[in-house]
Amino acid sequence: MPVLEMIRTYPADITLDRDLMADTVSALIECAQACTACADACLSEPDLAMLGKCVRTNLDCADICDTTAKVLSRHTGYDAGLSVAQLRSCIVACDTCADECAEHAGHHAHCQLCADSCRTCSAACERLMDAMITT
Repeated sequence: MPVLEMIRTYPADITLDRDLMADTVSALIECAQACTACADACLSEPDLAMLGKCVRTNLDCADICDTTAKVLSRHTGYDAGLSVAQLRSCIVACDTCADECAEHAGHHAHCQLCADSCRTCSAACERLMDAMITT
């Protein structure tokens, strides 16, 4: 996906580092995909009853990451307060999902991969949020 290329083509000024913005949007998209795939894999596991909370947390995180990527991809009429609030929400969702998946990672490789993706995404969101707050 040409995330960086799309951000670079935006014709007006963006007060944030475009590479940082693209890295974060890419991490969000990857995390949404990982969470969706993990939820689906959990539904195919024989111990599904023990994975109900994991599925729910995965799907919530995927939706929040997807929405955050969309909000961050819109630059016209930029609202820093809204973007920071969305990033905060996403960080909570990613951290919660990472913790839940980590509980199952010893038995399910998909949960380990998802937890790793969530941690990466949370860190990317933190970096961008910090840049927004200091700008």
